[in-house]
Amino acid sequence: MGVGQSLGLPPGSGPHQVGCTDVMTDHTREGSFFRLYYPCKPEEGVEEQPLWIPKYEYVVGMADYMSLNKRWCVPLLNLAFGSFRVPVSWNAPVIPGRRFPLIIFSHGLGAFRTLYSAVCLAMASHGFLVAAVEHRDQSACATYHYQKGPPESPHDPLHEEWVHYRRLEQGEKEFKLRNCQVHQRVEECVRALDLLSDINSGKSVPDTLQCDFDLASLKDCVDLQKVGVMGHSFGGATSLVALVKDARFRCAVALDAWMFPIENELYPQVRRPVFFINTESFQTTDSVGKMSRLLAACSPSRIITVLGTVHKSHTDFAFLTGALLSRFVEIRGRLEAEKALEITTRAALAFLHRHLDLEADFDQWDALVEGKGDDDVIPNAPSCLSSL
Repeated sequence: MGVGQSLGLPPGSGPHQVGCTDVMTDHTREGSFFRLYYPCKPEEGVEEQPLWIPKYEYVVGMADYMSLNKRWCVPLLNLAFGSFRVPVSWNAPVIPGRRFPLIIFSHGLGAFRTLYSAVCLAMASHGFLVAAVEHRDQSACATYHYQKGPPESPHDPLHEEWVHYRRLEQGEKEFKLRNCQVHQRVEECVRALDLLSDINSGKSVPDTLQCDFDLASLKDCVDLQKVGVMGHSFGGATSLVALVKDARFRCAVALDAWMFPIENELYPQVRRPVFFINTESFQTTDSVGKMSRLLAACSPSRIITVLGTVHKSHTDFAFLTGALLSRFVEIRGRLEAEKALEITTRAALAFLHRHLDLEADFDQWDALVEGKGDDDVIPNAPSCLSSL
């Protein structure tokens, strides 16, 4: 964030105005829940913009995930982040008569569906549908579904049931928990793809949230031959496993992937292209070694590192935290958040252009896929990495 600039999420860098809605089908925990970003019709007048934090319970979840004193810190977090809005048109109509490539996006540990709004709306502004899944594997700081109320409450048949972040129990092996979670996360990504496929075919799908958006308007809008999966950290690991589990995902973009949750036996099965966009300070020699194994098995895969960035540079916090807070928590790196997002978006678009056979001119940024064309990008990993 440059000197004198106010905090807030940037608008999409592409030619399309971006619309946004929430989709929840099947009110139970086994249903699908995601935020959908899409190219929308330009509307006259001021469009409603959704709050970045949709419900107060997410603020409570963030404080709990960070092990903060909820009595004092929840009000402070709500004061700091509760008024931010996402620069999209809420429930605006999708551009009709066109088919768009699709990205299923998976969030990181302790996050939720709106925490990557900047990168998701950036991709949507360049002509993608982006479904940001909110995971219910207890890796989100908080999420919810609905339960049926008691028979004596006919006028309130459903009520919110919250699912909170699950910490490791004493003596519990972290790999066992995270590996189980990553496979559930993949199931949820596949479930979102199945749902959008049904909607695209014209199947009537009831929306539990009853948002003022007509899901039927998405009929024939999804190009199911051009589907990728994308995610950050734990979501990056999720995107890799998704390639193995469902052949409809043609490639993956992994933002600073957390490689730990993936079992070693799975690596030889990743046969579709993966693009690792890493930050400078998060990865270790061990994790980059695992990435290199994937490159050896699938030569179109690539690794680049964006210099001057930290693990949270891929999240919206890079845009929404001031310099004072950033001194105490490693939220923003040396590289300006806008520049980091620009590199990530352009590199991802160029990679997806290669492997989804896109018609747009995203190949103009092909050099970034090779770690070239910008002084803030290098191929592979920095020469000095932690061995932890």
